[in-house]
Amino acid sequence: MVLYTSPQGVAIRRAQADPIRGAIERITADLKELKEFLPIEISPRRRERLQQFLNSELKSLHNLPFELYDQEAKVDYLLVKNYLERELRGLELGAKQDERLASLLPFATTLVTLCEARILVLPIDPKDTAQKLFESQATIASVIEQVKANADDVIVPKNSAFRAANHIISLKGHLKEWFGFYTGYDPTFDWWVAQPYAVIDQSLQDLAAAIKEILVEIKPGDDDAIVGQSIGREGLLFELKAEMIPYTPEEIISIGEKEFAWCITELKKASRSMGYNDDWKKALGEVKNDFVEPGQQTQLVRDLVHEAVSFVEDHDLVTVPDIAKDSWQMFMMSPERQKVNPFFLGGDCIIVSYPTDAMDHEAKMMSLRGNNIHFSRATVFHEMIPGHHLQMYMNARHKPYRCIFDTPFWIEGWSLYWEFLLWNDERWIKTPKNRIGMLWWRLHRCARIIFSVNFHLGRMSPKECIDLLVEDVGHERATAEGEVRRSLNGDYSPLYQAGYMLGALQIFALRKEMVNGRRMPEKDFHDRFLKGNRMPIEMVRTLMQDQPLSPEFEPSWRFYPL
Repeated sequence: MVLYTSPQGVAIRRAQADPIRGAIERITADLKELKEFLPIEISPRRRERLQQFLNSELKSLHNLPFELYDQEAKVDYLLVKNYLERELRGLELGAKQDERLASLLPFATTLVTLCEARILVLPIDPKDTAQKLFESQATIASVIEQVKANADDVIVPKNSAFRAANHIISLKGHLKEWFGFYTGYDPTFDWWVAQPYAVIDQSLQDLAAAIKEILVEIKPGDDDAIVGQSIGREGLLFELKAEMIPYTPEEIISIGEKEFAWCITELKKASRSMGYNDDWKKALGEVKNDFVEPGQQTQLVRDLVHEAVSFVEDHDLVTVPDIAKDSWQMFMMSPERQKVNPFFLGGDCIIVSYPTDAMDHEAKMMSLRGNNIHFSRATVFHEMIPGHHLQMYMNARHKPYRCIFDTPFWIEGWSLYWEFLLWNDERWIKTPKNRIGMLWWRLHRCARIIFSVNFHLGRMSPKECIDLLVEDVGHERATAEGEVRRSLNGDYSPLYQAGYMLGALQIFALRKEMVNGRRMPEKDFHDRFLKGNRMPIEMVRTLMQDQPLSPEFEPSWRFYPL
């Protein structure tokens, strides 16, 4: 096929590429609309409708003139194709997981049908509805009895039982919305339905509680329990492919272990410089006890933000727009939230973890040690500029339609990559305590690979994950529990915690090819990375190196030698 090179031909190619961005923006909006319209995750109707939509969009991609696109449009094509395939696979995996829960949710179909009939505004027969609720209530009562008896008919793995309990609580919420739609507006509805609804509402609460206490082994009131939902090796392989990481789960663990060993070697060097010989944990103890007094953490963080901004600007490492530099805000982390996020969070603002007067003495001291001066110095750089705050500023202004391709390898990898750079840059002043603080965070990210992937392979329990962080990394137990709770509670993707170190290693490897290889100045490399917006790092590489692409592209970049 002949490609035009005239101005007219360039215009034709640009016009042909426009539908890719338009398709991404439309798919983003349509998926949001469908998921909000059919919000019940265990609904077969929802799954079938989403599958229909995703398959239709994938089919439409095959009709687009890929070979006529410029490199940016080809990457967009591959990104949206990968995204649609990942969404489809996620639905399939979710369906398989829910099949294992059937014995705990025999009443779900009836209740989901009632809720979706209300969404579709179908006619309702209050008497018939009351009968369905009555029959469902009898089924729920039977399941509760079986759970309490630990009957073989309802026994499922702990993580599956936890998933079932969450589905039940979610369904309870949808049923509440359903009831609120009719009550008071239809007197016949209230006459028939109010009493059986009240009974079934309580029964759903009782069933979820029984499952958690007996099958999941979470004691009543123990809101801090950590269960997690492992996805198995098959799930990990799919996630790795979707993130365009051509390594097996076992190879990923090996990378984590190799980097872990490097960190220990460097920690011993820093420990010797502090007079502790190879006992780096004693050196770490001194570093942890170097914290500011209560009430002073906010001033420390502010000064560290200014230090970071001045460094990257003075050495012309990355473009920092004035609004990004001047408009950041600071907030404090609540004690409850610190149970999940024991350290800082960043992005549009920085949220500071520090003890409050309501904490007991032990909790206060663990929080002080976990947020000491030297840990905080690396954290602020990671969270604000040139880390997440600058990322999000650029995301909102350069190719924002690509935010749908969110990945921890790009998001978290970028911030940790800067920790790598600062470690290597002698212009960034580092005392021995600073080095211990930087190395501790790096060791922590290696441990995240090891425990999170092993958990999803079924090789480590949540308790073993916590013990690894306490015994081998030097965490305070409270911060270790918070880290594991955050990693395994289902709010993050299975590879999120591995994405920090692996993403940083990818970006660092790409930097060697582009900057050290004298193919691009350092500042241009950083600016182009940010302006490309979110995507797997291998796609960033294909853009920067203008590599040949095809619609059948498969990830192959072995960025880390094993």
